[in-house]
Amino acid sequence: MNYKEIQDLIKLVNKTDLTELKVKDGEFEISIRTKKFSKHVAPQMVSAAPMLSMQSAPVPAAPEAAPAAPVAKESKADAPADTANLLEVKSPIVGTFYRSSSPDKPAFVKVGDTIAKGDVVCIVEAMKLFNEIESEVSGTIVKVCIEDASPVEYDQVLFLVEPS
Repeated sequence: MNYKEIQDLIKLVNKTDLTELKVKDGEFEISIRTKKFSKHVAPQMVSAAPMLSMQSAPVPAAPEAAPAAPVAKESKADAPADTANLLEVKSPIVGTFYRSSSPDKPAFVKVGDTIAKGDVVCIVEAMKLFNEIESEVSGTIVKVCIEDASPVEYDQVLFLVEPS
């Protein structure tokens, strides 16, 4: 694992509700803990290559599992006429995108809603952990770029926002 990958892991942990992340790949092993880490909480062990163990703060009720839909492709016809002045809200992690905290709850945001920096705009489920994604921009939602319950990639655009 190189220096850039370690920096990316640290940024990822800081942007989520994770309190601890351990990665082991052969001889290499790293443990990242946030200030919220408590030795009184046992980590959830996840079997993967490389091996990861994570802890998280309480999360909202999980939406029922839905079959993964294909990632929505943005066509030129769907795009707003002038996207040059629009800001993007991107996914800080890989996972499954949900617009609401459960199927019977309203979406966190919809087209036309005004958001402020720090507002929760969606949830991304990653490894059975539901992470609230907060906006890093302020403005009005112009477009939701991905379908509910669809897989998302790191740094994928989720919303387009007209700055206020």
